[in-house]
Amino acid sequence: MPKISRITTQKKHNDRYNIFLDDGKGERYGFSVDEAVLIEYRLRKQMDLDEATIDALIRQDTRHKNYTLAINFLSYRMRTKKEINDYLVQKEVDEEQITHIMNKLSTEGLIDDRQFADTFVRTRLNTSSKGPKLVEQELRQKGVDGILAGEAVAVYTFDIQFEKAMKLAEKKLTAGPVKAFRQKIQQLQGTLMQKGFSGDVVQAVTAELQDHQDDDTEWEALVKQGEKLLRKHQQKLSGIKLEQKLKEALYRKGFTIDLINRFLDENREA
Repeated sequence: MPKISRITTQKKHNDRYNIFLDDGKGERYGFSVDEAVLIEYRLRKQMDLDEATIDALIRQDTRHKNYTLAINFLSYRMRTKKEINDYLVQKEVDEEQITHIMNKLSTEGLIDDRQFADTFVRTRLNTSSKGPKLVEQELRQKGVDGILAGEAVAVYTFDIQFEKAMKLAEKKLTAGPVKAFRQKIQQLQGTLMQKGFSGDVVQAVTAELQDHQDDDTEWEALVKQGEKLLRKHQQKLSGIKLEQKLKEALYRKGFTIDLINRFLDENREA
């Protein structure tokens, strides 16, 4: 039966040890183990090791290395169970060891999808302009159960959603190219829905924004769009045909008929 003839520390990994064996035919390298395995099995010089024990030590060390992989992956941020499982599969850890590692991490409180969901939602609430539907979708993509995800985003009350959606909407209204106010509102509705806000919140925000329309700004936007269209079409069209073309184009852009007629009156050829 082989005996441990020597135990040495690895040069690049101070927490790992090389185990050398001697079965009476001279010393040979046997295997390596982590410090935790060395202590758990009380490995020492002149200790007898049969083949079954050696195999068990190697399996335990492999399991410990894979567990350490998971711990390192967790060290950067919280992870869901699915993220940990997918990572270990990617690292080609066998299914039996993954099950053991996942159970151990759960028992130690290192993975908890409910805690992950609550923390994730609080972070999104404080640092992003996303609404609850989009945040819930993100949680589901990370493997959080639908019920847990729904419970976590319940912190997005109507008032909180309204405040975040209004802040985003006001920012969008003042940014981007000059457009008709009605067109901007329509685009805002789509943007807010895409951001994950509820339909009731989107409706409330856009209704509130109706009072924000500035007549002078709207006129300036129409003039800019109208003059651009005029330059584009006046070389090929004139008279009624030109006016009809401008009227149709400006109406599609969201301007009112009254403003369009005013622009046409001011630019009608004498």
